[in-house]
Amino acid sequence: MKLRLWSYFLRQALINIMNNRLVHVIGLGTMFVSILIFGAFLLLFVNLNVWVQGVGQTLSMSVYLDDGISVSKRDMIASWIKSLPTAKIDRFIAKEDALKELRRVLGPQAGLLEGLSANPLPASLEVVFEKSNGQRIDPERIKKELEKMEGVEEVQYSEEWLKQFKGLLGLIKMTGLIIGGLLCLGILFIITNTIKLTIYSRKEEIEILKLVGATDWFVKIPFLLEGAIQGILSGILALLILFSGYYLFTAEKMLFTGVGVFDLIFLPHEYSLLIFLGSVTLGLTGSLIAVRRFFDI
Repeated sequence: MKLRLWSYFLRQALINIMNNRLVHVIGLGTMFVSILIFGAFLLLFVNLNVWVQGVGQTLSMSVYLDDGISVSKRDMIASWIKSLPTAKIDRFIAKEDALKELRRVLGPQAGLLEGLSANPLPASLEVVFEKSNGQRIDPERIKKELEKMEGVEEVQYSEEWLKQFKGLLGLIKMTGLIIGGLLCLGILFIITNTIKLTIYSRKEEIEILKLVGATDWFVKIPFLLEGAIQGILSGILALLILFSGYYLFTAEKMLFTGVGVFDLIFLPHEYSLLIFLGSVTLGLTGSLIAVRRFFDI
């Protein structure tokens, strides 16, 4: 009996959606875009947070060399670096290799580099310091010592970037919370008005159902299911688009000079579930607000 009753509720909800499909399509599209925007902010925050934590585990340094530096001077700089505690030269990047890496990262936009008359990128030594409990590393002192050496143009290290990115992370988190709150209010407003329109389109039918003894909840449940269906579809579509965008970018590694490679990751399962359940909850809440305003409870 209960199964037959819920089958009726679902069928009635689908009929309501089809009879008011234009309103529901507009509501679904707006809700989907809102959840997608919030999901994109969440994806950005998660990736930056993971990247900052990963870089914080190991100090890395880029030593940019002057153009035309001799092999002997380069070897002298490399020897000095190797003498530092826990220091290891990860690789030497020649000017040509640096330009090739930049072209690869730019991808379709690599054509912007075609007008260059000369390679503006310097050769560099990529240095990694393995953190040790027994020895303290002073990157600022090492940087100053290296920049005094003949043949060294500039030195950058990861902790300089981390200080800036930690501030950026806080800003992104605050912006995401504000935008997320505004989007939730917007979604509730859209769902509430969408369901109200479908209720008014069935006003006469609802009055007949009430006259023959239908309870308030018997009439309300199909409208609540409409909101839930909107939430389910919006959540699924937003996650699919987010994953598609992630999949397109995972083929390319984003290189940040001086701090290594930024590998994109997708949202953890709990975050994806949060987006989906949040979408469904917003749909149900918006529907509940609409029916509470229409019916005397």
